[in-house]
Amino acid sequence: MSFKKSKLDLLIRVRYSNPLPSPPCPPKLLNIPTDPKRYARPEFLDDIATSMPLPMVVDGELGMPLDLSQWDCLWEENGDDSELNPDPNRPHKVDPRDQFMLGDPATSAAPFLGPVVLGASTPLAAMPNVPWLRKTEYLSREGSTRAALSQDLKHNQDNMIDISRDAQLRDIEASFAAIENSDLASLRHPTKPELTAVETFEIFPDAEIWANAYDLFRFSERPGDRPPDVEDPRLDCAVLRPMEADGDHFLAYYLTKEDEDAIEFKANRLARSPDDPPEDEPTLFHFVRDYETVKVEQEIPNEFLLVLDDGTSNDDDADSKKSRPKGAYYKNIERKMLLKKKRVNTYESYGDKWDVVRLTHTPMSAEEAQEREEALAEVVDPLFPLARGDADADAEGEVDEAHGLNGHGESSGANGTRHEIVDAVDVFGEE
Repeated sequence: MSFKKSKLDLLIRVRYSNPLPSPPCPPKLLNIPTDPKRYARPEFLDDIATSMPLPMVVDGELGMPLDLSQWDCLWEENGDDSELNPDPNRPHKVDPRDQFMLGDPATSAAPFLGPVVLGASTPLAAMPNVPWLRKTEYLSREGSTRAALSQDLKHNQDNMIDISRDAQLRDIEASFAAIENSDLASLRHPTKPELTAVETFEIFPDAEIWANAYDLFRFSERPGDRPPDVEDPRLDCAVLRPMEADGDHFLAYYLTKEDEDAIEFKANRLARSPDDPPEDEPTLFHFVRDYETVKVEQEIPNEFLLVLDDGTSNDDDADSKKSRPKGAYYKNIERKMLLKKKRVNTYESYGDKWDVVRLTHTPMSAEEAQEREEALAEVVDPLFPLARGDADADAEGEVDEAHGLNGHGESSGANGTRHEIVDAVDVFGEE
């Protein structure tokens, strides 16, 4: 089999330097009308400086001799050092030709074209303009971005923001007054101007679910065994169980077999009270597959669970809960995780793999009920900030032994057994 050999053995095209020779005769004195400032940029001399090597002989003092014998204060015991340390209240007058050296070159992108007056505003630092390295669509975008950035910086420098406590309270009260006095039709969506506001809601913490901890799980693909175009009501009540195999941490995913089981489980869950006895028949969740964590975010400041409640209740239902005021009720998200399918390994040893999970509801213990009340006090108890401050002050003087902790990160139980403290990273893996 024959093949054509490439003429070039390198990955890129070879380019050779071809400098122009020196002119054979001296240049003529031609009068070319141009701005002399074009030739004042120092980079025009870079080629000449690199092509002309200059011998440099540097002595032991690096070409800058320093004769300390000229200052008597260095040799006398109580000499006057005013010559070496000038008076800061009476600065020495700087020559006008040297004033430009006192400026910051990092804040000026333009070349030096003459002396700069101290105190004058300097242009913002900009990236070097190299048009042949960028596409045309990026040039227009970069120009608009620089203009907007310079305007924002100038606006921020002119307007000083008061961040004191009184100013914050004043601004918060002014925001409520602005909403009450404004017309809803004048409020438009920031990115969709054709959408206008039609109704307002007051924002409250959701006391009904505030004691619960919510995590947000995102899958790289739709979980389950059904195609994306088929509705699957079982996905609303899946079970995720932390697992460990050969030192790796992952999650086992469980679903019900039939849709009717999932619908019945969700209906019973909404109708149940925390004090109700367990169900007679447990709900079976079958193993589907394992998922591994790709990314774990422990702090989610910008994502919440939001419920818009119009404040109406069903009067026909005698068991319905007391209606709460109209508003938007929120609950923060504790963690956010991105999951992807874990590769199946038949030789991997599981610690305790379950094929079926039998799920029933059990009443809360006294410790769980107390923990729930403490979490709920954050939004229902007006004195919670004061109580928390007192508790933090009392906890500063306590030692780890008072809580039953030893120096190895373990806790001792009542029967003398030692239980290892499990961290979130140990269960779900590192980010």
